[in-house]
Amino acid sequence: MANIPTPHIQAREGEIAESILLPGDPLRAKYIAETFLEGAVQFNAVRNMLGFTGFYKGKRVSVMGTGMGPASIGIYSYELIHFYGCRNLIRIGTAGSMREDVKIKELVFGMGACTDSNYIKNFYLPGDFAPICSYELLEKAVNAAREKGIRYHVGNILSSDMFYRRPMPEGSLTWKDMGVMAVEMEAAALYANAAEAGANALAMLTISDSLVTGESTSSEERQTAFTDMMEVALSIA
Repeated sequence: MANIPTPHIQAREGEIAESILLPGDPLRAKYIAETFLEGAVQFNAVRNMLGFTGFYKGKRVSVMGTGMGPASIGIYSYELIHFYGCRNLIRIGTAGSMREDVKIKELVFGMGACTDSNYIKNFYLPGDFAPICSYELLEKAVNAAREKGIRYHVGNILSSDMFYRRPMPEGSLTWKDMGVMAVEMEAAALYANAAEAGANALAMLTISDSLVTGESTSSEERQTAFTDMMEVALSIA
């Protein structure tokens, strides 16, 4: 294809699978490739956003980092869909719990993604778009988690532009009040790009810290220890 390599991905045509896992951290992509994929070959190192393609139980799968925030995953997911033909895009990231019943290291499948970002405004729609996941991928993820005996939650998440948020004014309605389970930074942009292109997308998140209890995990755990999420994602890719 004349438009590849892209400015951000150096892969040649055919080097990226139709199904791809998208961790924010490129070192998590490297860990997945080295730990779970057979015959993994690196296809990208531009800006150190590492990407690999290999086989998981005989199925060809790719994995690549996306960085943090809607702008970053927006660029990578757009190029993967439109220039490399990716049809199933599974974000495997971390999130902060907003509820007492959503605990550290449990999985959250983002059925919908609220957002405070202006990313979706750039689609110039005549109203507010509701970013939702692919039901096909969601159903597969739920079934896989059940089979593995992994505790999971399904529902609404928040994709926020801000990591360090100011306290809400006293008495304000909060995302938690509206039933939102957890906060992360990328799903809404991924869902919007996938919807526009008719591709499938799902955000599969591990709770890395709790806004309720103050519990948190280490950076090393976030990079390599969330294997339940990785294995569920690989099984449905």
